[in-house]
Amino acid sequence: MTGPEAVIEPGPRFDDLRALFINCTLKRSPEPSNTDGLVRLSAQIMRRRGVEVEELRAVDHDIATGVWPDMTEHGAPTDEWPQIFSRVLDADILVLCGPIWLGDNSSVMKRVIERLYGCSSMLNDAGQYAYYGRAAGCLITGNEDGIKHCAMNILYSLQHLGYTIPPQADAGWIGSVGPGPSYLDPDSGGPDNDFTNRNTSFMTFNLMHVAAMLRRNGGIPAFGNQRSEWDAGCRPDFDNPEHR
Repeated sequence: MTGPEAVIEPGPRFDDLRALFINCTLKRSPEPSNTDGLVRLSAQIMRRRGVEVEELRAVDHDIATGVWPDMTEHGAPTDEWPQIFSRVLDADILVLCGPIWLGDNSSVMKRVIERLYGCSSMLNDAGQYAYYGRAAGCLITGNEDGIKHCAMNILYSLQHLGYTIPPQADAGWIGSVGPGPSYLDPDSGGPDNDFTNRNTSFMTFNLMHVAAMLRRNGGIPAFGNQRSEWDAGCRPDFDNPEHR
């Protein structure tokens, strides 16, 4: 909201940040997604703080199976991942969101992480891996147990690829351990659940705080973690006998 009717809330602004939420639901648009309900809560907080937010459902796009940046170069007839990846690189914050199936992440979530992994060897201008200097978190929904298991898998994967993971960078809702109502079902209690709302708020603000710190400081300092320098033979402190 802009103009004289806009309300400027107290606290920090993050007008120079961009965030991308990737919903890894199995449901194609326009079918309602319970995960979208929790995405909207986090995205609304970001937008009210000035963050430019983009949301997409991965299943609505033709993302080929594989671990290369462009699978059309490896036998796939089509692949929309290169276009999605450019949006990933444009974002200071990445939030992977999805449902729980059989206690685990969805197949769509697995594919998105695999494609992120396929681009992880790319380097930034400082010679670091491409995801350095960006913050990431996750949102999980379902009506069966598994939030922490799913979050551990996602957050480990993202930090391994180079993302910075803030404290408490995950949130979710499962209601009563299933089978039971999903997040947006009538009388589920999901949108009004204080525990879920608190954790989602903490996650969202921590992502914005860390992304802003990374942007202010020019990302992760480029010393001792540059793939380009390592490949060129520069290995700070590694060959020092005192450190063996």
